[in-house]
Parts: sequence; structure tokens; C-alpha cells
Amino acid sequence: MGNSALKQQQHDTWESVAPGWARWDERLRRLTQPVTDRLAEEVRQGDRVLDVSSGVGEPAITLAGHVGPSGSVLGTDLVEAMIESARVNAAARGASNVEFRKMDGERLDVPAGSFDAAIIRWGLMFMPDPLACLSRVKAALRPGGRLALTVWAGPDRNPWVALPMRILLGHLEVPPPEPEAPGIFALADWERLQDIIESASFTNVLHEELALPMSDTDSGAEYLRLMLDLAGPIASLFARVPEEERQAVFDVVARACEEAGSGSARLCGVTWIATATA
Repeated sequence: MGNSALKQQQHDTWESVAPGWARWDERLRRLTQPVTDRLAEEVRQGDRVLDVSSGVGEPAITLAGHVGPSGSVLGTDLVEAMIESARVNAAARGASNVEFRKMDGERLDVPAGSFDAAIIRWGLMFMPDPLACLSRVKAALRPGGRLALTVWAGPDRNPWVALPMRILLGHLEVPPPEPEAPGIFALADWERLQDIIESASFTNVLHEELALPMSDTDSGAEYLRLMLDLAGPIASLFARVPEEERQAVFDVVARACEEAGSGSARLCGVTWIATATA
């Protein structure tokens, strides 16, 4: 599948869950707050910040508070519905120094050297050409500007998404995605990610990991309903299950999530955090 087809596939996947992201924004913000707080450590008062793959507004809106009125944040996303929700959320939270534009992360159209910092929270691994994205980000940063991005570690460390995906893939009898195909674990190999960052001419590349809870519910059924609203890869797989089989498959996945949580569906995840200098 060519890059344009892969990009369209990713666009359609995330467009399908955009209403869920808008509906569950507050809950999702609460669950992912530790990552947002860590990324916010990379920006300073007065910074001009580029946030790639902003979704419905995070971490851009939080970053807007950190840079203060003398700074600014530009949030971008490939999905127009996400951008529309981000604008609504920013207005509701009184963030006047942030704007959102629909933009392809691999074709960023911003002036060279116009940003002090760039953030990509869980967006890079869904891009068919992550190097193209980081090369554009590098060009957008001033010399010495800062990059901070997150991607998910491997499936063994992220049962919150790996478990439902494994069951659905098995039921559909389709092979898992190729390791480097765009997807949630596409950049789980730290050495590959480091190579891509350095190939985009960034220096001082560092990485750390952060564990965080990805569920605040004890019910497997409630958890899976939430995932089908938010997790594009899971929602896409579930949509391929024949309608007459969906309830049975739903029940199997929900029970497995509860069993994995020793009777609850409070599953955790581990994310890589990478930082670098332009």
C-alpha cells in the first residue's frame, strides 16, 4: 500500500473516532495528564510552540497556559473534525494564545525557524513517513529549539490496547500489521525511533519511559465501549466483525480485559518520551 493510501487510511480511522474524542475529552485529559505534564516541562514562558497531531486540543491547550500571554501555540491535525473540536475546547477553557489548523504533519506549511519548541504526542507512529514529519519539524524550529515527542512502547507493556487488538485480529483471522507499518506500535523500537530522529538532523537525543493508567473503570464492557469511542485501531478492527457476531466478540474482549486486570479493567500503559535539540 502506497503512502497516500496509508495516509488516507489513517485519516479515515481517526475521523471515525473524532466524535468520541470530543465526547470523552475531559476523561482522556485526566488519564493522560502525567504525559502532558512531562511534555509541558519542555516549554518556557514566551515560547512559540508547534504541537503536531493535536487531536481535540491536547497538549496544545495545556501548553498555551505554560507559555503564557507572551507565547503562542499552533496546533495541527490531519482530521478537520478534530481541529473543530480543539477550537471549541480552547474557547471553553479560555486559551486565547492557541490556534488550530488542519495540516498534514508530513507537509507542515509553516515559516522556517519560527518556533522555539515542537511537541508530538502519540502522532508520529501513525504517519507513513515519520522522517518526513521530523524533517519538516526540524526546519520549523529555530537553531537550538527543542523537540519532545511520545510514542507507545511495545505491546507487551501496553495491554490496554494490545489485548483487545490481539483478540480481534485472531477472530478476524488476519495477520498483525507489519512492524514498521503506521500504527500504535510502529515506533516501539527505541533504536529505530532514535535513528529517525537523528536522520532528521536533531542532536542530543534522549529517551525515558513513563507508565500511566489507561483506564479508570472496573467494568470490561464499559472499558471496551470507551476504547471503541477513542482508540482508532481497535474501532477499525471491531467494525470489520460481522454484525451478527459483534455482541459475542464484544463480550469475549470485555471479559479478557477484566481478567487481565485481576477482576477489573484498570489496565496500564508505558510510553516512550524522546527529547532532542534542533
